[in-house]
Amino acid sequence: MKGFYSRKLHSLLGVIPLGFFILEHMITNFSAVEGGSQGFKESVAFLNSLPLVLVLEIFGIWLPLLYHGVYGLYIAFQAKPNNGRFPTERNLRYLLQRISGVIVFAFVIWHLWETRVQVALGNVTHEELGGVMHSIVTQPVFFLLYLISVVAASFHFANGLWSFMVSWGITVGPRAQRVSSYICMGLFVIVALMFVGSLFAFRGAEFQAEGTALLESAKALLA
Repeated sequence: MKGFYSRKLHSLLGVIPLGFFILEHMITNFSAVEGGSQGFKESVAFLNSLPLVLVLEIFGIWLPLLYHGVYGLYIAFQAKPNNGRFPTERNLRYLLQRISGVIVFAFVIWHLWETRVQVALGNVTHEELGGVMHSIVTQPVFFLLYLISVVAASFHFANGLWSFMVSWGITVGPRAQRVSSYICMGLFVIVALMFVGSLFAFRGAEFQAEGTALLESAKALLA
């Protein structure tokens, strides 16, 4: 019974609030595509101007993310996929959900260290985050890792949303589950494309000056 409620909470937190967080993150990053460097700075500034932003981050993002991530790892490593015996679409998605969860967990730790933690330590400012992202994604290996990670995160969110609706009794019959599957996989494509588009935007010339300035600043500190 305890495991039942733990899984229910894990599923719920994956949609509320973490589902909203990934959509907000997608929109904020996509502002780099629509508005370039200035548009991205304005989006980041708006988020940081919200009242009680630290409280919102702690209780609306970090604590839910910690529980969902750690318990998700437990689920992933306890899973016993049977794709070899039953190579169905659902079994494949079950396996990909576990694999993508592990990828996203590692990616979130890395991404937070490169961005949010560096801001907290005073090494960079919120206004310099575009330059930070430029410095990361212009390195071929890191760019590839980011590509894999944002696609994995997009799939994990969209497929998790479909699983949430099934497990919580929102989509009961086969037809409802099939239609919701099409919708969620369409959402996966949209979210993934917007994240990937953002990565290419961060590689652009508009963010190059900021990335160069950060690099020169780091060299000066080490000199």
